[in-house]
Amino acid sequence: MLSLIAEARAGGARLAPACETIGISLRCVQRWLGAPNGDDLRQGPKSQPSNKLSPEETAEILRISTSPEYRDLSPSQIVPKLADKGIYIGSESSFCRILRKAKLYNHRSNTRPPQNHRPTTLTATGPNQVYSWDITYLKSQIRGSFFYLYMFVDIWSRKIVGHRVEGQELMEFSAELAAAIYSSEGLQPGQVHLHSDNGNPMKGATMLATLQSLGIVPSFSRPSVSNDNAYSEALFRTLKYRPSYPSRPFQDLNAAREWVKDFVAWYNNEHQHSAIRFVTPASRHEGKDTEILLRRQQVYESARAANPNRWSQGCRNWSPTHVVALNASRIKQPNQAAA
Repeated sequence: MLSLIAEARAGGARLAPACETIGISLRCVQRWLGAPNGDDLRQGPKSQPSNKLSPEETAEILRISTSPEYRDLSPSQIVPKLADKGIYIGSESSFCRILRKAKLYNHRSNTRPPQNHRPTTLTATGPNQVYSWDITYLKSQIRGSFFYLYMFVDIWSRKIVGHRVEGQELMEFSAELAAAIYSSEGLQPGQVHLHSDNGNPMKGATMLATLQSLGIVPSFSRPSVSNDNAYSEALFRTLKYRPSYPSRPFQDLNAAREWVKDFVAWYNNEHQHSAIRFVTPASRHEGKDTEILLRRQQVYESARAANPNRWSQGCRNWSPTHVVALNASRIKQPNQAAA
């Protein structure tokens, strides 16, 4: 193990990831390296636990758990039923441990096990490839009555490509907005994936028919899982925590529309977004971010050359983020911003 770790470190790997890859703790390797001969000095247990189940008891647990009477029950149900009969062999955790070791600790009933599939990962490497959209409430002066903000955002550039404020939540409004964005952005059939949650305006017949006619591919979150539509949720949080967001309800529909219009102009053209190296969404959407970030990199390199003693490490990373993923898997790819 030490020779393999040494080979990995010689190739540029750090010690901690190398230990994690080989399956041993960092502290253990450090202890080995500090030993005179580099030997493994672990002694291990010298005796069996006094409360360990006997082979006969283990076999009896397996026999009972797989018998016709109990094979469809979980250990949490088997143990109380045995207690009602005056029988005790082991605890519920012992049943679980033994069944897990025998690869029997799974769904054993005749019903279908619960399914919880993650939505398909959508990856964008440029503008107008993956959109996210949602609807949020804006308070009106009538208690229990709201205005509804429809908002579409490009996840790669974070640009708000379309918005609309209405007094009702209707799929017709979202369909009309999608068609308007399709025209204004000059999209082509099959170019864009559009992700949303499972609300009626998102999955209604009118909206789906519009998307199909335009060649926009729909994608949906899991029911009641807001994290699957993280970009829209984060955008709405930015909107409602904006210092200029009214502390009182909007006076009327026109007031709500005017405020949202000003917010969109600020967000797209002035707001420097942290996830895209602090450039504005409009600059990134138009492809100007590469030049902006290159100039920043040159400024930092010049400052470092002028006074190298102030730099203990390398310059700040100003390279553009090339890949953005929606609902990415747990294993992230290099230079990938994932939701």
